[in-house]
Amino acid sequence: MFLSVIIPIFNEVKTLPVLLGIVKKELNQLKMVSHFEIILVDDFSTDGTRDWLESQAKNNPDFKVVFHKQNQGKGAALRSGIEKAGGDYILIQDADLEYDPSDYKTVLAPLINEGAHVVYGSRFSGSYNRVLYYWHSLGNKFLTHLSNMFTNLNFTDMETCYKVFSKEVIKNMILTSNRFGFEPEVTAKIAKIPDITIYEVPISYRGRTYAEGKKIGWKDGISALWCIVKFNLFSPWHKSFRKNKNQLLEHLDQAKVIPIKKSA
Repeated sequence: MFLSVIIPIFNEVKTLPVLLGIVKKELNQLKMVSHFEIILVDDFSTDGTRDWLESQAKNNPDFKVVFHKQNQGKGAALRSGIEKAGGDYILIQDADLEYDPSDYKTVLAPLINEGAHVVYGSRFSGSYNRVLYYWHSLGNKFLTHLSNMFTNLNFTDMETCYKVFSKEVIKNMILTSNRFGFEPEVTAKIAKIPDITIYEVPISYRGRTYAEGKKIGWKDGISALWCIVKFNLFSPWHKSFRKNKNQLLEHLDQAKVIPIKKSA
């Protein structure tokens, strides 16, 4: 497969160089990935990240770098990355080292083995995790359960960063959230697609403290509540997708990977 990895960035000069080394090493080792691109979207960083990215872009043909002229939020950065992505599949990676690229093999496997259109990586389904904030974890689980009630999908971690989409799904989606509302918005909209194949797989997670640079807060939780209601109840098909339903379903069917038959 041709894989696009989108990395939204805001003030991550301390972690980004380390992360990119790990990401490139992992992608080069994955036999299921024939070629890849890494799309780096800087959301108007002020800590030296932009200067570092400019120097790196000149010497790394695998990098596509996008610079926002003002800070807009993670959702806006992801929209910019999706627009630039040329891969058959698009994977989202945070820049802060909370998520481990060694999980790529696990996250990508359902695309090849099960013909999945979408894969979510779950922090709450059996892998190792750093122990941190109880109320933050409870808030994530509450938002996931509420989202599931509206979408009728049985996710354990709707708010996860690690999501992979076939280009037919994500590039045809009309996305509007600028901040962390991207997660409930994209989940609500994939749920509108009849017979879409979605998988969830366990991933590891090393969360950061706020002292270490964690950015999401309680206001984003309140916003996520509204996004769950808004995008499930007040976002009909013509406001969610660029193609009509029959056109999108035809494209998904044509692009679907035939699952590998496992020998007995």
